[in-house]
Amino acid sequence: RSNPIVTKLETPAFKSIFTKEINDLVDLFNKYGYEIRIAGGAVRDLLLDKIPKDIDFATTATPIQMKEMFANENIRIINMKGERHGTITPRINDKENFEITTLRIDTATDGRHAEVKFTTDWLMDANRRDLTINSMFLGFDGSVYDYFFGYEDLQKRRVCFVGNADTRIKEDFLRILRYFRFYGRIALKPDGHEESTLKTIKNNATGLQRISGERIWSELKQIIDGNFSYDIVLTILDCDLGKYMGLPEIPNRDEFKFVYENSKKFKDKLYAVSLLSALLYTPEDAVALHERLKFSAYERDLCYFLTQYRKELLEIDDLLEYKKMCMKSYARKEYVEEILKYNGKVELYNELKAWKAPRFEINGYIVKQHGCPKGKATGTVLGKLKDIWAESNFKISSKELLENHLPGILSDLQDGGHKKKLKTEK
Repeated sequence: RSNPIVTKLETPAFKSIFTKEINDLVDLFNKYGYEIRIAGGAVRDLLLDKIPKDIDFATTATPIQMKEMFANENIRIINMKGERHGTITPRINDKENFEITTLRIDTATDGRHAEVKFTTDWLMDANRRDLTINSMFLGFDGSVYDYFFGYEDLQKRRVCFVGNADTRIKEDFLRILRYFRFYGRIALKPDGHEESTLKTIKNNATGLQRISGERIWSELKQIIDGNFSYDIVLTILDCDLGKYMGLPEIPNRDEFKFVYENSKKFKDKLYAVSLLSALLYTPEDAVALHERLKFSAYERDLCYFLTQYRKELLEIDDLLEYKKMCMKSYARKEYVEEILKYNGKVELYNELKAWKAPRFEINGYIVKQHGCPKGKATGTVLGKLKDIWAESNFKISSKELLENHLPGILSDLQDGGHKKKLKTEK
C-alpha cells in the first residue's frame, strides 16, 4: 500500500510498555540516527489490546553498527549467538535485555534455515515474514506500519500467509504448524480456514520430514493447549501431516474424540501429550512418536503409560485399585491421576488427587536384616510386601508385614529355586 501507516495506538496497553529501559533504548538509537521499531508478535498483541510477554525490535542498524554504538555507551551485550542472522541482545541499565534484529532479506532457504542479507528497507523485511498478522511494525509514537494488510486480517480474525503461501511455506516448512497455532490464537470459529491455504499446506506436507522433532513438538504442544484444539488437530490430520510427525498412518480418531470429550469435564487440563497419545493404538506407537518428537522423559513415560493401561483401567471404578497403582515402581501418582482424566472418571480423579500417598517404611536394608538375600530378590520381596500393604488399604503396620508376611514370601522364594542361601538371623 502507498502509505503503510494504518492507525495510531494510544491505548493503555501500549503506554504500559514504556519502561525507563525502553525509553533509554529508543533515545540511544535516535542519538545515533538509526531507526528502531517494535516488530512482529508484540504489535499483534497490542492491536488486540493485550500486553505482550516479549517485545522484539527491528532496526536499520547493522550488527556491527549496533556493537559499536553499545561499546561507545558502555552497554553490555549479553548474547552474540544471533549475530549471523542480525540479532544483538544488549542489557540496558543492567536491568533489561532486549533482542534487536537488523532488517534483512532471506537470500537462500532450504526449508529450515535461511541465509540472510541486511537491508534498510522495512517493506523487504516484512515481505520475508510468515503471516500478515506477524509482519507489522510499531513506531514509538504509536504509528502502526502494515505493508501486507495484516491490520485488516487481524480485524477479521483471519490468518493469511504474506504473499504467496507456497513460497512462504517452502522457505520454512515449520510455518505449516505456525499457521495452525496462530489460527487457534486469532480465529473466532474452528472451521474458518481458506480452502486454498489448506490445499497448499497439504501439497507441502512432506516438507515436515525435514523439520526436527523438537521444533514440531513445540508448535504442536501450543496448538493442543490453544483454542479449537480438537478441530485443528483433525484439520492437521486431514492435510495428511500426521505421518510426518510420528503418528500412525491412520490415527485413532475415535479415541481422540472420546478423550477430548472427557477432558471437558475437568477443571484441570490434560497434558498436551495425553491428548496426542489418544491418536495412538499401542505402547509401540508411543515409542515411535517419542523417537520422532523427542519428548521430555516425563512426557515419554506418561505417553507410554497411557497407551499401556488406558483400556484396562477404563473398566475399573474402585479407588483402591488406583491407589495401589500409585505405589508401583512404574507409575507416578500424577500419571494415575492423568489416566483418570483421560478416561473421564471425575469423582475418582478428585478423590485420588486429594489423597496423600503414605510412605512405605520398609526398605532393602530392613528386609536384608530380616533374612532376605542380596541382589534382585530384594526388589521382588519389597514389591510383594508393598502389594500386601496396599491391599489392606495401607493399614497393615511394618511390624506386622515383617513378622507375619515376610517369612512366607522368603519361603516361596526359596522354593522357587533361589539358590542364594537365606540368612536365618533376624
